Amino acid sequence: MLPLDVSPEVAAALADGRPVVALESTIISHGLPRPDNLAAAQRFERILADAGVVAATVAVLDGRLKAGLTPDELTRIATEDIAKLSVRDLPIALGRGASGATTVAATSAIADLAGVRVFATGGLGGVHRKASESFDESADLSVLADVPITVVSAGVKSILDIGATLERLETLSVPVLGYGTETFPSFWLTDSGHDLDWRVDGPDEVAAVMSARDALGQRAGIVVANPLPLDQQLDPAVHDRALTDALRMADEQGLVGKEVTPFLLQTIVDLTGGDSLAVNLLIAENNIRVAAAIATSWSGR
Repeated sequence: MLPLDVSPEVAAALADGRPVVALESTIISHGLPRPDNLAAAQRFERILADAGVVAATVAVLDGRLKAGLTPDELTRIATEDIAKLSVRDLPIALGRGASGATTVAATSAIADLAGVRVFATGGLGGVHRKASESFDESADLSVLADVPITVVSAGVKSILDIGATLERLETLSVPVLGYGTETFPSFWLTDSGHDLDWRVDGPDEVAAVMSARDALGQRAGIVVANPLPLDQQLDPAVHDRALTDALRMADEQGLVGKEVTPFLLQTIVDLTGGDSLAVNLLIAENNIRVAAAIATSWSGR
């Protein structure tokens, strides 16, 4: 039997056709500092509740897949030292009775098992810089090619190869929709400089694309690229300096593989005096609001 626990609130909403939005737990356990991470996680769920949407925060606890957490379970994610789990780690965590926070890939897979169709995150994983040498590419991309979930994100972080990431999404037949924009955002910045083929201007348009995708029998997810307003983005000059310096420092230290991303992210936080972290929270909240609107439109179909 599948070790999946769907919370009573999420199960009731799905049964009644009411809107539900999945949230990842890695941002809580690994992306934000303690003790502010718990308050942020509670705020994320409250934004959804205020919009009339049920939050399905996803995690693995004691060898059980979770879609929707109790307050105590949310506290555990925020306060315990737990692993970060991608899709390949799920059977290991389940087999060992372990706990962990879920990445975009793992959250997408578990949300799909629970029947949740809309997911809000900060930014997607993607193709890493120098991937031609390292073959370093996030599992987020391959999972989205086979999981019919709609993911609202602010693009991918600028520490990645954004152009290669978009090419990879095209190869995997994952649609990318610019939400009110013709250009792909780069997380901290509103505009990455990479043009998109398709723009949508509201949640009803996204829901229509979801319906059409289902009618065609396609399995791939949909990426909704939702940029921050210009007045909320990280100062571009500050961003560019911090990114350049962080990349140089990583090269000087000879970092490779899994060492690179956490080093770059923490270094950028340090070099921006915490400004990048503050923007992270704005990104997450902005995406959650858009996801709530999409889920509401979807539930009315």
